[in-house]
Amino acid sequence: MTALLEAKALHAAYGETKVLHGLDFAVEQGSVTALLGANGAGKTSTLRAICGMVRTQGEILLGGKRIDGMATEDIVRLGVAHVPDGRGTFMELTVEENMRLGAYTRPARAATADFDKMFGYFPRLKERYRQQAGTLSGGEQQMLAIARALLLRPRLLLLDEPSFGLAPLIVREIFGIMRRIRDEEGVSILLVEQNASIALEFAHDAYLLETGRIVVSGLASDIAKDESVRRSYLGY
Repeated sequence: MTALLEAKALHAAYGETKVLHGLDFAVEQGSVTALLGANGAGKTSTLRAICGMVRTQGEILLGGKRIDGMATEDIVRLGVAHVPDGRGTFMELTVEENMRLGAYTRPARAATADFDKMFGYFPRLKERYRQQAGTLSGGEQQMLAIARALLLRPRLLLLDEPSFGLAPLIVREIFGIMRRIRDEEGVSILLVEQNASIALEFAHDAYLLETGRIVVSGLASDIAKDESVRRSYLGY
């Protein structure tokens, strides 16, 4: 397969504090890649680095074109959508208004045509279309955040902790929907997830981070079978 996203010798820092130390990784076209590790390992910082939200050194390539050093809004226009930790839902706005904000870079008629597709993936959003987002359940807010990101028609979807704070049944439902989206839309996904078991089940490739460095990488299925890796880094 061809790599859609590549990071080469990627470093990142917040002020004088360095958080990533020379990462090399790739996300293949149409596949799911998982970033795993404990809190503070650098997973969220990696997503922010891709989006141009932190100071970086090294190379980040999207479709062979360097995007490191570009403004965040320009990276979004190239087809990178980010669902941040905490979902980033605009609580005072309705479901409809949140979705329209997700499609702001696209012509209104084309974006509206995709609403029905999102409702096919997330029927509950159609039921709550006029409802204030702050009144939705946690699972519904996560569905809204993903739908809003997909309305950009991204080439690459960055998902940060989509299972956080959700009941296991809701987590399973959301990951089931994400499998459909992966298969039907061909969107490449870079997934940050604390639930290592479900992440490795969902992903094709995986990288384990520890204090801003990659310590293990390979096929997700191989990592899931490696008992020493699971015990040392994944806690199950």
